[in-house]
Amino acid sequence: MILLSISGLFRTVLIILGVLFLLQIIGKMMQARRNIAAEDQMKREEAAAQRLKSESKKNFGKTTISKPDSNSIKGEFTDYEEVEE
Repeated sequence: MILLSISGLFRTVLIILGVLFLLQIIGKMMQARRNIAAEDQMKREEAAAQRLKSESKKNFGKTTISKPDSNSIKGEFTDYEEVEE
């Protein structure tokens, strides 16, 4: 009877350790995937900044005229009333 409970306990401990080991491996894989995604995002942002920088160097000294947005010109009329004291 005691031998059976010791073997069951040993097997349960091994199962728990195996599950923890698998969770640890999965966590490391997920962290590596997240780091790769962050690195790709950073490279894309750096390329966009480099492209913007080269474009601004190309257009340095040139004058551009742009029309203002029609939405920004329109505003609400505020009616002020005199306050009698």
